[in-house]
Amino acid sequence: MEAIVTPRLVLEPITLPLVEAVFRGDRGELERLTSCKIPAAWPGRALVERAFCASLDAIRADPDTRLWGDRLFITREASSPTAERLVIGSVIFHGRPGESGVAEVGYGVEESWQHQGLATEGTRAAVEWALAQPGVRVVTATTPPWHTASIRVLEKSGLSRVGTEEHEALGEVVRFERNR
Repeated sequence: MEAIVTPRLVLEPITLPLVEAVFRGDRGELERLTSCKIPAAWPGRALVERAFCASLDAIRADPDTRLWGDRLFITREASSPTAERLVIGSVIFHGRPGESGVAEVGYGVEESWQHQGLATEGTRAAVEWALAQPGVRVVTATTPPWHTASIRVLEKSGLSRVGTEEHEALGEVVRFERNR
């Protein structure tokens, strides 16, 4: 899987070695593998629980399916040769779509990088990539109804509100979709 380049970001694939380093809490290895500075909150238990709902054993058993489309948001290098590449977030799909052709997407951007349109830029690019993949007919996402920033990101990424549903941990969530 190749990187996706947007005006301000490089979306680099998340690999099994990256996931293993996150699970171990090994910042040094993450920085080595990504050639980037890693945010202070990474790797943390909350990140692992949010991003990787599957166990490490399940991811190891079939990384191509579980890590399908998952990417890090990395700042593009500035014109200065000394500029650091920074991991500022990620976009995660909930595994390779099955026969239904439904890809579910989630994303996150570090707090200090929010409110700059980067979540929208990266999520839109990942959604467009997913919809161009064979067998994918729709990309979906959910967010709590009070999370206005997340709703704006999904709408600006081309997803439309299609209803609400109950989530076991979050309660009522709004469902969004974008069809091919």
